[in-house]
Amino acid sequence: MHGQHHRFDDPAQWAQRFESPAREAWQQPDLVVASLALAPDARVADVGAGTGYFSVRLARAASQGRVWAVDVEPTMVRWVLDRAHRENIGNLTAVLAAPDDALLPEPVDLVLVVDTYHHISARTAYFTRLRSALRPHGRVAIVDFRLDSPEGPPIAMRLAPEVVRAEMAAAGFTLAGSLDTLPRQYMLIFRAAE
Repeated sequence: MHGQHHRFDDPAQWAQRFESPAREAWQQPDLVVASLALAPDARVADVGAGTGYFSVRLARAASQGRVWAVDVEPTMVRWVLDRAHRENIGNLTAVLAAPDDALLPEPVDLVLVVDTYHHISARTAYFTRLRSALRPHGRVAIVDFRLDSPEGPPIAMRLAPEVVRAEMAAAGFTLAGSLDTLPRQYMLIFRAAE
């Protein structure tokens, strides 16, 4: 989204990288999705969706719900729309977001942010705004790289989980859970503070 920003003019090239079996081994997408315990009719936003790596899995898990693949790159939005059509996933659509706003068309039960949190500028303002896009009891799940991970962005861009918790608290969220078994990442789950 922001921070150190790649160009995504060739989504097919990025799809080879993002969808590789090597990534599946350390990203463990099925474990991440299962740990979210989505209701079949959940409404979910995948912020920073890229090629739809998590979006398609979320759409299958919430098969009676709706998933929005949110990205700031028009090429990625088109890629996900084409992918949903190719793979016949009728409950998946894509949203072209602004760098400072996910621009969700309606409130959601869950916002998933994978490998993207560190790219968002003005994160406290971004997630404060995002609170209004959550349904009652809605959650935000953030998955990002550990400081010592062999994968991920440059170390200077990585954020310790304590920093994420502090920023989310400043945006009006409380920690509601975590997943500590991913080999290279942490996952923190937040709810809007009462």
